[in-house]
Amino acid sequence: MSNKNIEIEFKNIITKEEFSSLMEFLDVRDEDFSEQENHYFDTPDFLLKAKGSALRIRQKNGSFELTLKQPHPEGLLETNENLTESEAAEMIRTGKIPAEQIQQSIVGLGIKTDKLQYFGTLSTKRAEKEYKKGLAVLDHSSYLNKEDFEIEYEVNNRYEGELTFLNLLKQLNIPVRKTENKIKRFYNEKYRQQKA
Repeated sequence: MSNKNIEIEFKNIITKEEFSSLMEFLDVRDEDFSEQENHYFDTPDFLLKAKGSALRIRQKNGSFELTLKQPHPEGLLETNENLTESEAAEMIRTGKIPAEQIQQSIVGLGIKTDKLQYFGTLSTKRAEKEYKKGLAVLDHSSYLNKEDFEIEYEVNNRYEGELTFLNLLKQLNIPVRKTENKIKRFYNEKYRQQKA
């Protein structure tokens, strides 16, 4: 059984120092962070990436969720499906998708699912804190011998959420930076390493 939702979020890459400032401002402590792993998939020639889409298994607290993200006028369309540990392990090993609806959505993009393969894992230490009318999320991610820090702000109202997010950054003198999502950062690094 899969579910779909539209994700409205704002994000900004930040420095380690800005990350510490935000932790202090939002009253987030080290023990508030939990760890999750995202296992990414694509075809060898990055066909999902070319369609602005991404496929991952998120492993968190012993549970596994397969997510397909696709472009949508309001943000991103996410299709989620829970997997068992053995289904997740099998998919990492073979690239074969156990979830039929997600498989059909990928075929709908014009991509053959038998070409999918495991690309690697991005590990994130994440803390979430209610802030105004949304959820502030602090992430410290490690992948492909790199690390980065980011703040995300998840909201229901795009206009209000954007104002709140920009004000938060301004309050802490954090410049707005063009920020790709984690999947894109992961793929860009993977692509860069393959070309090197």
